[in-house]
Formats: sequence, structure tokens, C-alpha cells
Amino acid sequence: MFNLSVYLVCLILSGPANALSLDEIFIKTPLAQLYPAAERAEVVEGDKRVAKVFAGGKQLGLLYLNSDVVNATGYSGKPIHVLIGINMQGLIESAKLVEHHEPIVLIGIPEAKIRAVIDSYIGLDIVAVVGNKKRELPYDALSGATVTVRVIDDSIIRSATKIARWYGLGGLKPLAPRDTGPKMEIDMEQDQIRDWTDLLSEGSVRRLKLLEKDVDAAFAASGVSNTRGDVAADDLFIELYAALVSVPAIGRSLLGEREYKNLMAKLPPGNHAILLAARGNYSFKGSAYVRGGIFDRFEVIQSDNAIRFRDIQHKRLRQLAAEGAPDLKDVDLFRLPADAEFDPGKPWELELLVNRETGPRNKVFVTFGLDYQVPATYLKAGDPVVKQSGKTDDTFNLLTAEEETPLWQVLWWEKIWSSGVLILSLVFISWIFFFQIWLVRRPLLFQRIRIGFLMFTLFGIGFYANAQLSVVNILTVFNALITGFDWAYFLMDPLIFILWASVAAAILFWGRGAYCGWLCPFGALQELLNKLAKLARIPQYVVPWGIHERLWPLKYIIFMGLFGVSLHSLDWAERLAEVEPFKTVIIIKFIRDWPYVLYALVILAAGLFIERFYCRYLCPLGAALAIPARMRMFDWLKRYRQCGHPCQRCANECMVQAIHPEGNINPNECLNCLHCQQLYTDEDKCPVMIQKRVKRERREGMASEETAELANRILEEIKQSNKEKVLESS
Repeated sequence: MFNLSVYLVCLILSGPANALSLDEIFIKTPLAQLYPAAERAEVVEGDKRVAKVFAGGKQLGLLYLNSDVVNATGYSGKPIHVLIGINMQGLIESAKLVEHHEPIVLIGIPEAKIRAVIDSYIGLDIVAVVGNKKRELPYDALSGATVTVRVIDDSIIRSATKIARWYGLGGLKPLAPRDTGPKMEIDMEQDQIRDWTDLLSEGSVRRLKLLEKDVDAAFAASGVSNTRGDVAADDLFIELYAALVSVPAIGRSLLGEREYKNLMAKLPPGNHAILLAARGNYSFKGSAYVRGGIFDRFEVIQSDNAIRFRDIQHKRLRQLAAEGAPDLKDVDLFRLPADAEFDPGKPWELELLVNRETGPRNKVFVTFGLDYQVPATYLKAGDPVVKQSGKTDDTFNLLTAEEETPLWQVLWWEKIWSSGVLILSLVFISWIFFFQIWLVRRPLLFQRIRIGFLMFTLFGIGFYANAQLSVVNILTVFNALITGFDWAYFLMDPLIFILWASVAAAILFWGRGAYCGWLCPFGALQELLNKLAKLARIPQYVVPWGIHERLWPLKYIIFMGLFGVSLHSLDWAERLAEVEPFKTVIIIKFIRDWPYVLYALVILAAGLFIERFYCRYLCPLGAALAIPARMRMFDWLKRYRQCGHPCQRCANECMVQAIHPEGNINPNECLNCLHCQQLYTDEDKCPVMIQKRVKRERREGMASEETAELANRILEEIKQSNKEKVLESS
């Protein structure tokens, strides 16, 4: 049996395994595969994120991970790790995909195509790339993997640029050490309201206007001749406006006083926000953020940093507050990530990405830039910048300031409202369990609450928040305990952390059913679909008890198999965990290759005929939760001694057949739907309650012959049902 304390920690936490290190990569992979012609590698003393490679006594170049240098977070929310080798002349000698968690690659696009994209960077002269804003991207983006490929391109180019500058590769000058001179910062005292004309004329709002013919010309210059036949050449493609609204005068003018105060109340000290507004045929937002939470059509560029935005940093506005502002189709507010290293006093560029298909699965991209600089009137000289030492031969400095606020705290602040709603829902469900007898005596109220909560779980916790727990979370924690544990990793997703904490507490009180029966989005989807199936008179099949009790161990076998594989390879365990259709249905919402969609649909279809089919027989997460659930401290589900002897009503009506013929409730299988407790208190269905009602009415002189006949008839039906169940089991 698992140690209780260790298991509870595992249940509470979820997140990625520890970060990769060069030492680990060198152990697993021969050096010749990482950097051609290299005979030995030396990880730089004092900083383990870069290694020098040699042939004989001559240094050939450097090896490093892109994710150690720049932001390489992809569609999955986890870094795409690429090991890059760059020579002393600034040419990329090697690029190797080391690890990723991109769902579109794990289950859709073959990884070989992604590796081919990465291979296309070998031989790229990073010195020639520096300063070339109109660089053609050295790949044809794969259909369905735009975000993933863009992150790979961006992280390779920007990390190589930083390395080349820092080490002076190819004659590039190292980044100059920061001096002690003044740094320009926002003057918070300048807060005068400006109208739209003033904002444009002074440069507080910058504009990018493109007609359809401008975009056609840009693609023609890239070798793509096809044009859009459904629009005129002089039609407006996009008219895009950008502004830094954390500047008081700009923010108050564009957002209005109330919206500006709301923004500043949510922004941690030193953080900033931009406003984007546009009209025209093209939307700068696209649709990727709906499916995966990331905006893939634009990014903010400042120096060598690229800043991308996720849906948690986004807020849609109705209109601009500035007097004289035009009526724009899209008006959106974006908070810059806390780790963006954004300097409001320096220029930055908004890079807009436009693509056209050149084949069934290929696209070509062009980019258009909108330059922005806060007007000097809103800036002032700030405190001197702390001087940093320059580079030495044995030290690699990323030149990033230490975060005053840990990233996980910022993420919790960003999701404070959704976290609050989730906590309130957990309090509510706790109330349901603590006062279950009072509630189930009111069947109509209970059924409405049950269905309403399942819909909240499906659409709120599931489709909106993507807070679907997975067996992968448990496997990841075990792996982290073995390889090295860090709390910061497991606090990155507040909703997942809160759910696991609630699961750990609920297991001690109620077993696995508190989560599986009420808080699992996929479970809620199965149950709601089955209710619709019953309304549509789709036949329901009852699995014979002898077969049923031999099928439910399947999920435990699946879980133990995944656990064993995870001890050898967590990556393989994650792939095999696709036995869970959660990612397909809840997280990615069926945006996957057809075999995975078909598998999910088959599972859901089976649930139309056999209620909660997947929960009963296949769910490894349910199996993992059921193991410690046997250690629960209380038995909340009430039973009569007559239950099972002879009454089988609860057993016959249990949606997952968790009640044994002898009347015992199996806590490993029970989903705490409380239907048996509803029957337990029903004076029209439970024989014990009917007999109590008859006796009470006789004492009060109110008993009727019909009541007595009803009681006798129900008892006879129960006896007959019991006989049939025994024959069926045998």
C-alpha cells in the first residue's frame, strides 16, 4: 500500500518534469550527433547552460538549449527544447529537437516533419540575420502547427542572436555592459486626457494600414502569385492601431477612467499593457487562442525579445473611449507577461503575421511591422541602472534581471477570479455532501442542482478553463520526486493545483467519487449525454454482474501499466496516456487527427448505451484515485440492513453498478451521485421507508388499503428482481 503522505503530495501537485540540462543530454546522446566534427565538450564552469565544443585543442563553437536563452513556450504551455550548435563564425552547425509536449505533434503531424523544419536552420548565418527585419522564414509552415513552428523559428533565431552577440561570434560586438546612467521610465504624473486626433498626432497611438493589393504585393515578392479572388484590390485588408495603455495619459484617454483603474489594479508593479484595435477584412486575433489559448497572428518585438500572448492575458473591449475615435471591429487589451523583460522607455515593434496556403498542408508567411515608441513627453529619467559586469570567457550571462515576483505568483494573480469561482464551487459541493440527507429528501431540487453542477463542470471547468485532471499529472509528480522536486513547477497552473488539493482532501472524506462524479468534465459530458440518450429513448444495457465485476479491473491494469512505463520513460507514458480521451474532447476540442477523434467518439457513443462506460472500465485516473480512496475516514452513504436482503432497488438503479448484490457499496467504483441516498429517503420507492410510512399512518389513523397494497406489491417485486439477479449472475 502506498505511503499516505507521499501519495497525497502526488495527488495535490501537477506539472512538468524538471528542466533539461546539458549534462543529461551529453549522457544520453553521442556528441557527434549534437555537433559534427566535435571531439569533446566542456560545460562552462559557473553556468551549466552553455558548453564549448572542441576538436583537438581548437574551439569549434558552442552548444546550448534555446529554452535556456529565450522564451520557447509553445502551444502546450511548455517549452520546446532545441539543442543548437553555433560555430565561431556565427553559422548554425546543428539543431536537434530534444523534447517537446506539443499536442499537434504528439498526435497529429509526424514529428519527422517538425525535425525537417529544424534541420532547415543548419547552415544559417546568424550574422547576416541580425538586423534583417524582412528575413524570409526558412520553412513552409505546416498546416495545423503554425504556433509550434513559429515558436521554433523565433526561439532559434533569437537565442542564436543573443549567443552570437554575447560571445562576439562572426565579428559581432558583445552586448555592452549596462552602465549606471539614467533609465527612461513612464512619468506617472502626466495624465491629461487627449482626444483621438491628439493621440495620433503625438504618436501615442500608431497605425498600420494595409490594402489587399499591398498584401498581394508582399506575397508576390516572396514568390507567391495567387491573390484572393473574393475581394477587390483596393479593399481594406486591415487598419491596425497600437498603444501602450499603462501610460496614464494614453490609458485614461483610450480606455476611460473606469477601465483604466481596473487595468492598473490588476497589473503588478512594473508591468505593462498594450491596446490593439483594428478593422478590415483581416483579424489580428485569429482563432488559435480559442482552441489553444495562444494568439498566433502577432507578437511584440523589443531588442532580441519576442513576446507572445495567451488568452489569460487578454480582455476584449467594446469600443475606444477617446473622443473622436473611429468605430473599430476589434478592440482588445493585452497584459504583457511578467517575465517579458519589457522596457517601456525603449522602442518596440508589433509584428503582424499573414499567411497564404501554397498547398494542402503548406503555407507561406509574410510579416508587417508597426513601430512604436512612447512619446518623450510621457517619459522621465528614472533611477540609475545597476551596473552589470561584462562577459568573461568562462561565464555566460543571460542579462535578465531577477524577478521580484515569482512567475507562479503572477499566474495566480492573473487567474484570481477563476480560482475564486472554482473555490466557491468546491465549497458548494462540500455543502452538498455534508447536508446530503436534507437535500436528497427534496428530489426535484436535488436533480436540478445535480444537472446544473454537471453543466458548470463541463462548460466552466472543462471547455472554458481547460482544468481537466489527467493520470499524466500523477505520473509527472512521481517522476519529479525521483529526479528532483521543485514546488515552483507545480504552482504554475492555479486551477489544476486547486483541483488536486481538493481531490486529496475529498479522498479522506468521500473517496474518489467527489471528483469523478462531480468535478471531472469528461465524466460530466458522459452523464449529460446519457441523460439525453434516455430522453431520446435510446435503449440502455445493463452489464450482467458476473461480467461487470470482471471488467472493472481493466482500469487498474491500465494505470499500473502506465505507471511502470513512466518509470522508464515519462515521454512514452504521456503518449500511451492517450487512452484518456480528455485531451481530444476537453482540451483540444476535437482539433486532432481522425483516429483520436474516432476513438473519443466511440467512447462517448458507448456511454449512450452503458452509462459512464469509460469511468467504469477504462479510466486510469479513476483507478489511481480509487487506490487511496479505500483509506477514507468516514462512511457517508447510509444503508439499511435490508439493503441486498432482499431489496435490490439501489443496486438495480446505480448508474455504474457500484453496489454489490449483497447490498455493500464498493467505494472504488462509487461516484457519489447520491441516487442511492435519494432512494434511501424515498417513502414511495424504498420498502423500509414505505413500511415506516404505513406504521406512521396507522398510528395516525390515516393508513389506506392502497398504501398497504403498494407496500406488499413493492416487496414482491423486489423479491422477484432479486431472484432474477441471482440467476443472471450465475
